[in-house]
Amino acid sequence: MLEFDSKIKKWGNSVGLIIPKDKIRLNGFKENEEVHVIVSRKLNVLRQTFGTIPEWKGKAQEIKDRLRKELYND
Repeated sequence: MLEFDSKIKKWGNSVGLIIPKDKIRLNGFKENEEVHVIVSRKLNVLRQTFGTIPEWKGKAQEIKDRLRKELYND
């Protein structure tokens, strides 16, 4: 399996993705070989992880205070 970041670029009347040559060589892919592609947006890992947890929403100081209270008052 090959995973990498790329940008969508205009290519004539279409758009395309460029696969780095070193990734192609490393994985043994050949020109004109058929592949299955799954495309997703590049997400901010921190936002993806912490932005979806309801108790992590709010001002930074409020979150820190809540965490300290949980840590030291239990």
